[in-house]
Amino acid sequence: MLTIQGNQFLFNGTPITLLSGAIHYFRVVPEYWRDRLAKLKACGFNTVETYVPWNLHEPKEGQFNFEGIADLVRFVQTAGDLGLHVIVRPSPYICAEWEFGGLPGWLLADSDMRLRCFHRPYLDKVDAYFDVLLPKLVPLLSSNGGPIIAMQIENEYGSYGNDQAYLAYLRDGMVKRGIDVLLFTSDGPTDWMLQGGTVDGVLATINFGSKPAEAFAKLREYRPDDPLFCMEFWNGWFDHWGEEHHTRPAEDVAQVLDEMLAAGASVNFYMFHGGTNFGFYNGANCFAKYEPTITSYDYDVPLSESGEPTEKFYAIREVIAKYADIGECVLPAPVPKRAYGRVALTEQAPLFANLDALCRAPIERVCPEPMEKLGQELGFIAYTTRVSGPRTDVELRVQNVHDRALVYLDGTYVGVIERVEEQPRSAPLRLSIPAGGAQLTLLVENMGRVNYGYHMWDRKGITEGVLLNNQFLFGWTIHRLPCDDLAGLTYTSSGANANAGLTEAAGASVSIPTFYRGTFRADPSADTFLQLDGWTKGVVWINGFNLGRYWERGPQRTLYVPGPLLREGDNEIVVFELHGTGQASVELVDTPNLG
Repeated sequence: MLTIQGNQFLFNGTPITLLSGAIHYFRVVPEYWRDRLAKLKACGFNTVETYVPWNLHEPKEGQFNFEGIADLVRFVQTAGDLGLHVIVRPSPYICAEWEFGGLPGWLLADSDMRLRCFHRPYLDKVDAYFDVLLPKLVPLLSSNGGPIIAMQIENEYGSYGNDQAYLAYLRDGMVKRGIDVLLFTSDGPTDWMLQGGTVDGVLATINFGSKPAEAFAKLREYRPDDPLFCMEFWNGWFDHWGEEHHTRPAEDVAQVLDEMLAAGASVNFYMFHGGTNFGFYNGANCFAKYEPTITSYDYDVPLSESGEPTEKFYAIREVIAKYADIGECVLPAPVPKRAYGRVALTEQAPLFANLDALCRAPIERVCPEPMEKLGQELGFIAYTTRVSGPRTDVELRVQNVHDRALVYLDGTYVGVIERVEEQPRSAPLRLSIPAGGAQLTLLVENMGRVNYGYHMWDRKGITEGVLLNNQFLFGWTIHRLPCDDLAGLTYTSSGANANAGLTEAAGASVSIPTFYRGTFRADPSADTFLQLDGWTKGVVWINGFNLGRYWERGPQRTLYVPGPLLREGDNEIVVFELHGTGQASVELVDTPNLG
């Protein structure tokens, strides 16, 4: 077991420096877990760390999932088989640039819910989840012969709150359920974070990307006798849509690591391998403005999104070799990459013609309620009402749009209302309603709940109401569109006509939201990258697996397609494009473009 003696760690009585790297099982297809973990070990690391996202494992209250990419037990066992120690950072909250910081969206169905504090209804939900999650981990603890040596009780709590009773409750609840390995917290190296986020009887660790001497000195002010541990060494960074792609020089990372190891500290790289925000699971930040995270979680770290060793891999290994005997670098065989070429998407299924296939039970409401009140967590939601006329040059306003609404009048696109500011009150669109009235539809996309900070109460859809001038509109039909099952779509062949279904709006051709489908052959199957030149914004599925979002704003220009998602023979691509495309085709290339 991992224990503490003075200011050093011992494993089974022998001093140990923990050289750890983060790999999130839920961002990597299971077929590649062993490959990524073997590369971690080849780089000289002795430990892997992973978060555990509550919303992945309990997507609907009381319905649990621990299969496929959610098979946490298999991931931990695979790491143990390779001789790696494991650090687990379970929910309730993980941040991680993950949807809602790992919290399940259904928590927000209760208007009185209070998050991440000693609020009994919230704790009841946590307890019900822990009653399922933690017994799966107990047999894997090092005290029971397994690879798990330490577990976290909350995540960067000092940057959110100061409820010591809440932290103690989580600590005691883990112990009560048989978690007897070393427990820890992790926070930024500031007074207010360490004061709010640490708790008695639990190791305190800190997170930073540079200036380790200053960070460790601050930790020493609060825990003079604990071992030094950087639980998150930010050796790269993540991207938001519309930003430049973040990079950090390998030599800078190597220098900071050298300083930490020279000080006798343990370290966990955040990340070692970032992976991908598959599906609708990217998170968002919201301070001065709302900023959703891109699909790629490459993070510019030792292993690329597709698992290739980068310059950082070798620079880091060279530093580790100064402090530990790590032997030769023995890497698994490279994972092949292939370009399968251009794929024509010859079938189309317009969204509005398929609303009832995607949502078999539309809901009638007086007001346009948010997703969570209607039992929906992810995807899209469509609000439709009938507006009387005539009304000339009126203002359409939404209070509030979370996060991006496409507006249609009698099926014709009239504009977009997008959440940008910290407290969004949407800029108005100008509409004219004919004498006979018109049907108004707002298609709203959940682009990722806020995963960090004080705006985490982040309901999706339309959260208050819709106004024309100063008049609220009542009487709505609501279609929930989680897009988790596309089997009911009805496609028609479009042949070479890539612009089928276009309507005129504001003097330009704009398509109604449409699903495009095509097939390609992958013999043999290999990793590839989907390039979407000429497409604007939407979501892609390969053989029914949701790869994630694309957006012409960048910086990301390709979506990673892991080889295990492909099969010999025909493979299906479905692209849900929100704005229309000049050519209904995509290209599968053998190199990524992250901007």
